[in-house]
Amino acid sequence: MKRIAVLASGEGSNLEAILKAVEGGEISGQVLLVISDREEARALERARRRGIEALFLDPRSYGKREAYDRALLEPLQRARIELIVLAGFMRLLSPVLIEAFPHRIMNVHPALLPSFPGTSGVEDAMAYGVRVTGCTVHFVDEGLDTGPVILQEAVPALQDDTAGTLRQRIQAAEHRLYPRAIELFCRGQLRVEGRRCIIETG
Repeated sequence: MKRIAVLASGEGSNLEAILKAVEGGEISGQVLLVISDREEARALERARRRGIEALFLDPRSYGKREAYDRALLEPLQRARIELIVLAGFMRLLSPVLIEAFPHRIMNVHPALLPSFPGTSGVEDAMAYGVRVTGCTVHFVDEGLDTGPVILQEAVPALQDDTAGTLRQRIQAAEHRLYPRAIELFCRGQLRVEGRRCIIETG
């Protein structure tokens, strides 16, 4: 059973979807640790309610990004974590963490990458006038939303959408897609070749 940690900065809706998928047997791994860079993040409370270790690590206590990521490494290594899942974690990871967990850090992005990377993927897609957007689960590398794509799901952008209504439908897709990608990792079905993530079905 794979040992999973979740890094989150806010509400934790993707964390909730992941935890429910674990409880329902859709993910064969176990979430052992939730870490946030914000003390008031609801994600921490979601973890504590389930008896999962929940830690707040204050970025202001560290200087550079690398120093913060070294502080993250200690509890991750202590818990013998095999997969790190980013669930609304609003920090760009440094090589310190990425090199310690190569192709073992996942993120979900509210657009069909490589289109509309960054923190305003929903708004950028709407401003561009796309008819279809969606979400992408990908492995994290040192770039901004540039790692190998694992899974994607398309979501129509409707003419009367607001950023809020479109984001809501994209989040529903994320809650379906993220557990599926995590389970593929838990089953050992993901292999990275260059930029491509191969899903092995045999």
